[in-house]
Amino acid sequence: MKNNDARTLPPEAQEAVRKLAVQAVDNGMSQTKVCETFSVSRTALHTWLKKYREGGLKALNSQKRGRRKGKQLEPWQSAQTVRTIIDHCPDQVKLPWALWTREAVGQYIKNHFGIKLSRWTVGRYLKSWNLTPQKPAKRAFQQNPEAVKQWLEIDYPAIRAQAKEENADIHWGDEAGFRSDHQSGTTWGLKGQTPVVAGTGNRFSVNMISTVNNRGLLRFMIYSGSFTSEVFLKFLDRLIKSTERKVFLIVDNLSVHKSKAVKAWIGEPEHAKWLRMFFLPPYSPQYNPDEYLNNDVKSNAVGRKRAATKAELEKNVRSSLMSTQRRPSKVRSLFKAKLVQYARD
Repeated sequence: MKNNDARTLPPEAQEAVRKLAVQAVDNGMSQTKVCETFSVSRTALHTWLKKYREGGLKALNSQKRGRRKGKQLEPWQSAQTVRTIIDHCPDQVKLPWALWTREAVGQYIKNHFGIKLSRWTVGRYLKSWNLTPQKPAKRAFQQNPEAVKQWLEIDYPAIRAQAKEENADIHWGDEAGFRSDHQSGTTWGLKGQTPVVAGTGNRFSVNMISTVNNRGLLRFMIYSGSFTSEVFLKFLDRLIKSTERKVFLIVDNLSVHKSKAVKAWIGEPEHAKWLRMFFLPPYSPQYNPDEYLNNDVKSNAVGRKRAATKAELEKNVRSSLMSTQRRPSKVRSLFKAKLVQYARD
């Protein structure tokens, strides 16, 4: 770069050079001579001439340098936005999204504060607020927060106290189905080329019913077909025969659990002295420790081991459950998940 390059001049002087250069061209001076006289490139001169012809001399005025600054959020506006993101989903604040993205946050800010921010600026705000993109946990919209609160603060403590009084074990029960085409985890491959995992074209499944408790006990039964009252009663019969203490069984509100046949069976004196059944709040599987056992089996016994036949799938599931059954510490670890820690003691 030459020392007399016009780009080294202050903004006011550069503006004057631009205007003098285009006026010189208008007065008949050749573009080559103008470039030599004012120490500017032919490309720059062409750009100035285009602006001049489209907007006149005012189009050549100097612009403010540096990053264009938009209106910044006030601290109270930042605090309100963070609280909204944490406590609500976008559709709850009348936005057309189910998840919080930079676009959704930007639209919220525009709607409520009249401030338009780029998605990059929104991203910087999110980072400064210590918010990160995460895979959300699922919760049924039918779940009643008041019912959950009552369960955690009143119902379950009462069940626990009663179990202690009657020297009973609290078991948490659930059912799960495992399909041959379930897949979990990731695999390495070339960037930009999705790896292909070979598997059988046949689809088959096995089902399981199980219970766990915070002392490290695991009971399970694998079955085929639909979950019926007969299947459930078969498992309950096995459950009470495998224990020396009364069982307080906590399950969800599945219709089979509340069927007439099940109620009649539990009401029989020889069964009632060994088993009582309680129900979680509706649509609240995340508060059941046994749900985490189901996830473990799906991820490790099913998702990472490709079964070629139904018999092999059942073998994988059974082997995983028996391995966990021999490790009480692993069963107890299911109760360390944040939402089920209330059931650890």
